[in-house]
Amino acid sequence: MNINEVNSGVLAYIGDAVYEVEIRNYLILSKKNKVDKLQKEAINYVSALSQAKILESLLDSQFLSEEELKIVRRARNYKPNSKPKHADIKTYKKATALEALFGFLYLQNNQGRIKQIINKILE
Repeated sequence: MNINEVNSGVLAYIGDAVYEVEIRNYLILSKKNKVDKLQKEAINYVSALSQAKILESLLDSQFLSEEELKIVRRARNYKPNSKPKHADIKTYKKATALEALFGFLYLQNNQGRIKQIINKILE
């Protein structure tokens, strides 16, 4: 499979799951052991607004490679088939771009880079 030809929506679809598992793993390892607390804390990382801010931070810090920036730009330009329910379109597109980045790295089997970006997010 040529990952560069995978639809941005598909990258975001798998990337959403990868990103959420990484965040949940971090929260569990940080000794939070009540599901309601885990869920409340997770929202700080997995909501569309949070993901959009995280992407902006990664871009501002120039942490992403040129190849990763291409994926982000491509995903931000992706036209979804439905309207977002809990965010404006600009925020939604940024969140989708972050998810697509994780999807791209996952399909490349680049767990090392996924961990680097997660660590940067959690600094």
